[in-house]
Amino acid sequence: MSKNMNYEVGFWRWVELSRVNKFAGSMLIFWPFAWGMTMASCTLSMPVGTYAFNLVYGLIGAALLHSAGCIWNDILDREIDRQVERTKHRPIADRRISVPGALIFLAMHLASLMALLWPVNPLSWKLGIITALPLPGIYPLMKRITYWPQAWLGVAMNMISLVAWSAVYPKLPLAAGVLFAGCWCWTLYYDTIYACQDKRDDARAGVKSTALLFGQYTKSVLALFAGLLVTFLVTAGMLNGQQAPYFLVTVGGAAAHLTWQLRCLDVDNAKSCHLAFESNGFTLGGIVWAGLFADYLLAA
Repeated sequence: MSKNMNYEVGFWRWVELSRVNKFAGSMLIFWPFAWGMTMASCTLSMPVGTYAFNLVYGLIGAALLHSAGCIWNDILDREIDRQVERTKHRPIADRRISVPGALIFLAMHLASLMALLWPVNPLSWKLGIITALPLPGIYPLMKRITYWPQAWLGVAMNMISLVAWSAVYPKLPLAAGVLFAGCWCWTLYYDTIYACQDKRDDARAGVKSTALLFGQYTKSVLALFAGLLVTFLVTAGMLNGQQAPYFLVTVGGAAAHLTWQLRCLDVDNAKSCHLAFESNGFTLGGIVWAGLFADYLLAA
């Protein structure tokens, strides 16, 4: 094997560990930030340049947070991953990366996150520390002790929406809390779908999830969480004084897309679940943001 090929193989294992090549996960963290930032920006009539800078800032933070969470998860779950077909070839599980090496890589990501948080105001700093450290740090343990690890993940994934609000707004309004609740329901929805990919292997390995808990009622419960997401979007929009584009595109578009997802979803088919999961990261999040952005442009 040539030196260049050795380099490429060595480099790719770190890409796999960080999940940079699977950007849907980063987008699922970024969208709550973008929604919160855009809602706050609508209220503040924030200049377009400042708004765009904040979005890029949040995207970088979301990508780092996603990668750090994946590295930590793979360190703790390496024995479980070896028992699951979909995850047995992850670089720590198949021993291409050592645990000490992964910990150093994790420290680099966390140091970068701390550097991103350093300039923000005290409230955002406190919320950011909670978002970056204890919440994702505890999540991998939850799947060992409760069938509701997705509930914890919903808090961990979506605190970033409150970070976005607090970074530009003097206090957290009720609309921010309602939007956070909607994001929490969204995580319960898409991560239950994600967990459906591994139901058989998880049951054998002793891993708990809402996919196993809901069983034959999974699609009905998913419909409930989808409905709650839309309800919270309506409520947050009313509280924040959003205009027609928000209700037409964000609320109407989200409701239509979720209905389509549920009609197409087969919770017993791994490929169907994977496509639905990615659709949330790449499509649904963008639909919700598009209506918010149109409202922001009108306000600006």
